[in-house]
Amino acid sequence: MPKPLTEAQRQEFLADKHVAVLSVAAEDGRPPAAVPIWYDYTVGGEIRISTGAGSRKARLIEKAGVVSLTVQREEPPYRYVIVEGTVVDATTPSPAAAREALAIRYLGPEEGRAFAGQSDGSGSVLLTIRPDRWIGHDFSE
Repeated sequence: MPKPLTEAQRQEFLADKHVAVLSVAAEDGRPPAAVPIWYDYTVGGEIRISTGAGSRKARLIEKAGVVSLTVQREEPPYRYVIVEGTVVDATTPSPAAAREALAIRYLGPEEGRAFAGQSDGSGSVLLTIRPDRWIGHDFSE
């Protein structure tokens, strides 16, 4: 039987490095768009993602103003956190320091800097998301 995560456990799990699945309402009767994405989060803070400013995902996020973000541990014992949040800022282009920090989080210092340096970021947007509601469960028992 899964047990709910405490607020501190949810925040710590989200702060760990995971690839998230971001979901946002779609249009024209299509189901919600759900895409894997890198993200940045510090306990007690806001979630930041960088994506293509002209992408379908960015357009849907701008229109909806709210998203869901799911992170999970894919091996036993399973654990997950779902965050529903409001987009509180969109910075275009995404600042170089933010893009580099995201890349370093996932690829390490050397590869992250190289990855971030491949683009000037002119076609990107940095989205800041305020967590509004949390759900989290731990299946370790």
